[in-house]
Amino acid sequence: MATPSDWRSCLTASERYESIQRIQQLLANSGLGQTAFAIESEAYKSAGSREAYHAACRSLPNPPSPHATTTDSPPQASHVVSHPSDEDPGTRIGPYHNCHYIASGVTASVYRSDSLALKVITETRPLEPHNPHREAKILALLKKPVIPLLATFRDHEQRLVLAFPYMPLTLAALLDNHQQPPSPPLTSPQIRSIFADLFSALAYIHDLGIIHRDVKPSAVLLASPTGPAYLSDFGTAWHPTLSAASEPPDAKILDIGTGPYRAPEVLFGDTSYGTGVDMWAAGAVLAECCLSRPLFESRPAHEDGNQLGLILSIFKTVGSPTRESWPEAAEFRTPPFEMYRAFEGKGWGEVLPGVGEGWRELIAGLVRYSGRVEAEEALNFRCMKE
Repeated sequence: MATPSDWRSCLTASERYESIQRIQQLLANSGLGQTAFAIESEAYKSAGSREAYHAACRSLPNPPSPHATTTDSPPQASHVVSHPSDEDPGTRIGPYHNCHYIASGVTASVYRSDSLALKVITETRPLEPHNPHREAKILALLKKPVIPLLATFRDHEQRLVLAFPYMPLTLAALLDNHQQPPSPPLTSPQIRSIFADLFSALAYIHDLGIIHRDVKPSAVLLASPTGPAYLSDFGTAWHPTLSAASEPPDAKILDIGTGPYRAPEVLFGDTSYGTGVDMWAAGAVLAECCLSRPLFESRPAHEDGNQLGLILSIFKTVGSPTRESWPEAAEFRTPPFEMYRAFEGKGWGEVLPGVGEGWRELIAGLVRYSGRVEAEEALNFRCMKE
């Protein structure tokens, strides 16, 4: 047990980030004029113990509503965005007038101005792996089918602003619509069109050595329900040059990814992970499109036991890893062998009932412990060409 004098050294980055997320949710309803970063930082500095720190982070008034927004994605991250009324003049951001607030996240607030989405960076102190300045530098190097960064500028408060083309829909919103009965599931042509763009984007960035690290439905922006699709939300992306100083290739941050799309290697301490984390996530998203529900169960990040719950869900679905099925894991900081009850897993026919054989074959190649299908390979699967 940590003594009062050394409790801070035992507090992980993940715990601090979860505290900030929790505070962000509380602030959404409290009306307090402070930032989550400032409140968490003060608790970290002034608390005399881990228990006091957590108590301080939980002591804000007014618990969050079930629908409190904490996303740091662009405005269309999880919903179709409604149009502002003619009576609402909006606000001004840099040279743009008539800007209408959409959503806020840990590091940014997002506004719509006609055909643009403006991401206003509200926190100047990056909490790794979140780094909006690095995000802007990475996006400036990229092109379609990644969402294009049209401009960066400073507003009248000298806050960094990233300008993107506004997209009316995300894959998350599309899935939400189709998960509500009596709506039919996504069609194979829809899935094929969207994932042709997603796999092309991943092949493109992976060829440059870039790892997205947060592939999820809300990071896939759509111009229409059938595409084109654009990969977005590079706030936690890893770049072989731009990230090298803070995250060497063999010492990458593990607190990456979102809920049911997190790859197992980061759950078991592999700091040398590569582009495979994106391919696992893409496979989980593809399975969700085929099933109209998430492939794995995962609690919200701020809930206790969320990581263990995800591990057990993975094991129950695809089976517990062995030294034969995951030889690389023997070198992990926390090898997964013999730590948990062994699960045999299920066959893909049982995991993906009613899903076509071609899609099952591709998902099985992506959602596996070792030897995952790469993005360029995925484009050549039969189901992507039918």
